[in-house]
Amino acid sequence: MSLEPTATRVWKHLLPAERKIAAEALFAQPPTEILGTALGVLVKARHLRPQAARALPPAEQARILAGVLDPGEPLAASLLVALHLEARRPLLAAFLDAIGLPHEDGVLKEEADTLGPITAEKARAGVAAVRAAFPPDQVKTYLNTLWLQDPDRWQALCDSDSETAA
Repeated sequence: MSLEPTATRVWKHLLPAERKIAAEALFAQPPTEILGTALGVLVKARHLRPQAARALPPAEQARILAGVLDPGEPLAASLLVALHLEARRPLLAAFLDAIGLPHEDGVLKEEADTLGPITAEKARAGVAAVRAAFPPDQVKTYLNTLWLQDPDRWQALCDSDSETAA
């Protein structure tokens, strides 16, 4: 499967509505380690003072951020995760169920960390399961996001044959 090499490139391929959902999810529960970066992007995008960016309502912050096509790699990665945790949990759960990894509502459990990389066979089964139930663009975005988070564990998503291509 052909995956984008950066979270920023995946972000650029999202529809505006998807970017808005991701940004809203991020500002609804902003991770402390990325909030400063997100506010910095708002400051730069709208030429705001930092105090003004912080004072904006979360919905307005999200609207502005959703319009930024290059938020930087760490922020783009956080936005992709926020998109999936907010709006696409059924997709996450279906994929993890199909490959047999322990999870809670689509979020891997800690014991999954010890299981190592997934096999090409499991990758094919997981991709087939989600392709049958979800839109192809959502499947590809999710698989790309997984791979970007842990390329070693999810390498089988790249190595598997064209059957797995979303």
